[in-house]
Amino acid sequence: MTARPQRPNRWIPVVCWMVIIFLASTDALSTQHTGSWIIPFFQRFFPHMTYHFIDMIHFGIRKCAHLIEYAILGGLLWRAVPEYKAHPEVADWCRAAIAVLVATFYASTDEYHQSFVPSRGPSFHDVVIDACGATVAVIIVCLASRQRTRRDLIPARTVS
Repeated sequence: MTARPQRPNRWIPVVCWMVIIFLASTDALSTQHTGSWIIPFFQRFFPHMTYHFIDMIHFGIRKCAHLIEYAILGGLLWRAVPEYKAHPEVADWCRAAIAVLVATFYASTDEYHQSFVPSRGPSFHDVVIDACGATVAVIIVCLASRQRTRRDLIPARTVS
């Protein structure tokens, strides 16, 4: 018989992903460094694009990266937060709220960390983007969980 994984094991991916986010907030993935390979790539393969347009694409890629990395964090947090058994109809939404709040708090501390990196800087806008990424992912996971629960409650039809 296979046992369910223990709760602490669910926090390991969260912590690992937070470390990856922290490392991404260093100088290694600053605008200057990502631009040193993204901009030449677009100039090489799309020579008709203006530098300004390529710079806008670079900006968009960086903001999408924020959205995606915190969407992943939000999903991992939702999975790690303990289930609240007393009121199952609100349990998923409570987990969702906790996951979004923790992700947003971590985004704030991440931006604070960037204030100490010479090639980076803190940005309130990035915290908003990060919170949106976590929120969208958590809503999707929560709705999918509710749909799966409903499907499990419907008895299977038998063919006669």
